[in-house]
Amino acid sequence: MRLQNKKAVVTAADQGIGKASALAMARDGATVLATDVNPELLAACKGVPNIQTAELNVLNTAEVNAFAAKTGTVDILFNCAGYVHHGTILECGEDDWDFSMDLNCKAIFRTIRAFLPGMLAQRKGSIINMSSAASSIKGAPNRLAYSASKAAVLCLTRALASSSASPWAILARLRRSPPW
Repeated sequence: MRLQNKKAVVTAADQGIGKASALAMARDGATVLATDVNPELLAACKGVPNIQTAELNVLNTAEVNAFAAKTGTVDILFNCAGYVHHGTILECGEDDWDFSMDLNCKAIFRTIRAFLPGMLAQRKGSIINMSSAASSIKGAPNRLAYSASKAAVLCLTRALASSSASPWAILARLRRSPPW
């Protein structure tokens, strides 16, 4: 029960890593707000102890901000939403590129901006951003847009955590210990 009395938001909790993480956090005692754009797939989490479900389109800034305002302060934000575009640069159109960047990276930017003020106000919180070690560091064959967007997630996360002007650095100074 390591997460007893903690409130978590998990994006893309309808399947895969997002669903497994939402279930694990709930088993460990957290109250989990499992979100996804697909309410039919989220139905599998309904009735699971400690899990509440909500439709959330992380591609829509106004929707993310409204959800954060309604949800209130959370202890854990797990950004898991993502899309894997398959193809080389010649097979990746601008729409494919834009969608990959928007869902895989900008959605994380949106949710952090929406939930971080509450974490700062309570002087604690954890943000987990799903990336891909193989794709973001090395690049993967036929996954140009995916690799580039996940590399952006990696750098966004590192920049947020290490910048002396970042909210995490401020939070660390307040707590007098590293936030990770």
